[in-house]
Amino acid sequence: MSESAFYLPLGENRFQPTVHTAGPWTPGAQHFGPPSSLLARALEELPAERESELARVTVEILGPAPLTELRVAARIDRPGRSVELLVAELSAGARTVARASAWRLIRTESPGVANLPSGGWPKPEDCPPSNWPESWLSDEGGRAGYLDAVEWRSVSGGLEVPGPAALWGRQRVALVDGEEATPMQRLFAVADSGNGASSFLDPRRWWFINSELTVHVQRPPQGEWIGLDAATTVGPGGVGTAASTLRDLEGPVGFGAQALMVRPR
Repeated sequence: MSESAFYLPLGENRFQPTVHTAGPWTPGAQHFGPPSSLLARALEELPAERESELARVTVEILGPAPLTELRVAARIDRPGRSVELLVAELSAGARTVARASAWRLIRTESPGVANLPSGGWPKPEDCPPSNWPESWLSDEGGRAGYLDAVEWRSVSGGLEVPGPAALWGRQRVALVDGEEATPMQRLFAVADSGNGASSFLDPRRWWFINSELTVHVQRPPQGEWIGLDAATTVGPGGVGTAASTLRDLEGPVGFGAQALMVRPR
């Protein structure tokens, strides 16, 4: 694991995943935190005539993201003076593995009516480390790359404790080699971990895989640390939802949700 990033740039919007992107579910497939972050990067890079912010991003997972070369394309699907719909796609060869849609809203000043809470969590350095349980180890005995590429600290619950969890997460590696990840990119790298962090099922016996990730953002996060306060709910028909409150060191910044397919292995 000598690479210091999730992806190596190949030019012309092409990227080579490193072992840091590898996920725990399927050999040769990525955890969808890094691909979601790569799509957020493409959305952020689309030109804007006015100062604006991403308000909602939905990542539709159309299939496994392989550990092979990926291409990213993004466009403004519905331009507008105040509201724009953006689209980004992630492809492996001829196959589209994920598609992101985002509403980008013009930025205005609303401090007088803002009602986001602040504070409320201890600092990451005051929280104990939280490690993924042995049940997340692969059958070959090697830990999937992404699980070790993010530093986790427990506020309540924990990765090794079944059920809801409140955690701080910080990337140990860059998103793209040679670049500094933006706070929004860091947000998406962590947001896709809600179902794993708050799982109450044994992953050796159950699948609880998300088919999408939707994030609503009230303000852009700041800094390297992203807070994830997650809980999973499962219905009787094999459908579940992992819901998360997302935050930075100043307080909450938005909400994440994942639709889950839940069934025995």
